[in-house]
Amino acid sequence: MKTKTLRQSVVFKASPHDVYELLMDSKKHGELTGSTAKISREVEGKFSIYRGEVEGSNLVLVQDRKIVQAWRYAMEGWPEGHFSKAIFSIHKLNGKTKLSFVQTGVPAECADSIAEGWKEYYWKPMKKMLEKEG
Repeated sequence: MKTKTLRQSVVFKASPHDVYELLMDSKKHGELTGSTAKISREVEGKFSIYRGEVEGSNLVLVQDRKIVQAWRYAMEGWPEGHFSKAIFSIHKLNGKTKLSFVQTGVPAECADSIAEGWKEYYWKPMKKMLEKEG
C-alpha cells in the first residue's frame, strides 16, 4: 500500500493550553466536531470520534505541547487495521499558538480527502471557537 505524509500548520489567537484542551478534552472536542467524542487523557488510552469513524490511541502526550496518536478513519480505501501516526506539535508564537501537524502513513488514495478534512473540520472550527473565547 502506498502512503503519504500530510504537513499542515495553523496559528491560533489562543494559548497552547487552550489548543491542547480543545483536542484532548472529550466535551470540548465534541463541541468542536458536533459529534460525540471519547478521548482518553492517558498514554496508550483510546479515542473515538464521529461515532467511531475516527479512532485510535495516544502514543505520546506532553501537556500543552505535543500529542502523538495512532489514528485511523473508517473510509473507503483505508485498510482495516491500518493506523497512521498523527503528530500535533504546539508552540507559543508571539502571544499566539502555532500548531504544526504531521500525519504519516496515510493511504495515498485517502490523502487528499484527509488533508481537506483537517482544514475543514478541525482548523477552521478551532479558529472560530478559540478566537471567540479570547
